[in-house]
Amino acid sequence: MTGFEESYQSTPPWDIGRPQPALAELEFGGRVLDVGCGTGEHALLAASRGLEAVGVDAAPTAIRLATSKAAERGLSVRFVVGDALDLDSLGEMFDTVIDSGLFHVFSDEDRVRYVASLSAVVRPGGRLFILCFSENQPGDFGPRRVTQDEIRSAFADGWRVDAIDAVRMPITIYPEGIFAWRASLTRI
Repeated sequence: MTGFEESYQSTPPWDIGRPQPALAELEFGGRVLDVGCGTGEHALLAASRGLEAVGVDAAPTAIRLATSKAAERGLSVRFVVGDALDLDSLGEMFDTVIDSGLFHVFSDEDRVRYVASLSAVVRPGGRLFILCFSENQPGDFGPRRVTQDEIRSAFADGWRVDAIDAVRMPITIYPEGIFAWRASLTRI
């Protein structure tokens, strides 16, 4: 059982039962991929807006829960157990990708693989929205902190960084939110 799969034996801190406000307020379109989708709130949001949405997560329990939510809400979303470091295996292209709390879990080596994986599935002109822990979050609980420079460096080739905004990211144990970055990028 993977660490993420184990997290779903109860409610993990990132599963707040709704989309992250900093992502929900964005406008996005086309085919949407929610990578590291967990229980699917962002893919479900896209589907509720009439968009075609796919959610990918490594945890089978999260995918099962996401699929149940889609059925309960009467939304058409395809959820897939998959590896964010091998998105090319989906054999699909997307106009929008949402990453809510995934980028910050990767080591430096895996970040390179992750960006390559994203590059393989985002159409030129497509958008990527990342929500991740900021280095401004005190303490060392939770995932590693990310700086704006790390985001810019990771996406230096083949991407344009359109904005990096300071936002709050609610989690179950800090409903007021932790300090986070919302990065908006375009595939070039």
